[in-house]
Amino acid sequence: MADENRIFQVEIITPDRVFYTGEGDMIEFTTASGEIGVYKKHIPLTTVLAPGIVKIHKTGEDDVIAAVHSGFAEILPDKVTLLAEIAEWPNEIDKNRAEAARARAEERLAHRTEAIDVKRAEFALRKALVRIDITK
Repeated sequence: MADENRIFQVEIITPDRVFYTGEGDMIEFTTASGEIGVYKKHIPLTTVLAPGIVKIHKTGEDDVIAAVHSGFAEILPDKVTLLAEIAEWPNEIDKNRAEAARARAEERLAHRTEAIDVKRAEFALRKALVRIDITK
């Protein structure tokens, strides 16, 4: 059984649903500055989410794993809230569609023209790679 002094609340909210509400003793996710791991009593922080895999750990239980694409994270000493544009469970992801999106983004980046929005193509590639990675 997890040490109750280490447990904090976790919420992942998207525009169309409350994706996840639960507890954990650690959460890992990707920010615009890199990967971060958070324990209870973390200093308050608000940061920008980048596409990545979220892992919610709770001692003695299986990790909760999801893909999150963009948004904000609010970290408080006893709660972490991710406000995400998109959050997906691994079984919600169509791997073939993600592979096709990866191929399209790589093609755009390989054959750049002035009409190509490079940042958008790079972002699409990152989202596709996260979706592919989480379905492995």
